[in-house]
Amino acid sequence: MRLLTPFMIAATLSATLAACTTEPRFGTPTPVPDTRVSSRYLAIEIVQATLPTYGAEEQIYVRDKDGGIAALGPLWADDPARSVTLQLARDLGQITGAIAAPAPWPFRDLADVRVDVRIEDFLATAEGSFLLSGQFYVAPEMGGRSRARRFAYSEPVGDAGSAAAIAAARGAALTRLAVDIAQNGLR
Repeated sequence: MRLLTPFMIAATLSATLAACTTEPRFGTPTPVPDTRVSSRYLAIEIVQATLPTYGAEEQIYVRDKDGGIAALGPLWADDPARSVTLQLARDLGQITGAIAAPAPWPFRDLADVRVDVRIEDFLATAEGSFLLSGQFYVAPEMGGRSRARRFAYSEPVGDAGSAAAIAAARGAALTRLAVDIAQNGLR
């Protein structure tokens, strides 16, 4: 007879509880950018985006009218930093026509430029908007000028209490960020 260790009991209990939760998860619809910007770079590497502590969690957060930040209840469908980075890579590739991929760079040749996005605000508000702000950095591998630029976007949320509407506003804000990076960092 095999004895169960405390670790095995905890792991079994955790797996059982995880199977019982039915928290809804919301993916971010990714609008296809209709803006085209020519880029001086043919290969763009996107470093994994950094998010504020609350933004890096899988819960969707809302800031109330008093400034308090609390979880809405539903969850993001994917790790927020990963999904933000993937959307930026997808959007930058679409906008510029360049090869764009998240770090670590998956190709044999090096990327021509590296884009690093550091997000400060990443949440919905009780007033009905999604806030996305921070700074992005563009670092060419060889030649070219390094750039740093602040950004701040407020996208309307159709239904302030709806996780699906928040997710759609988040996707739109990230597309605006990709256009900004292309226009002000990759030319």
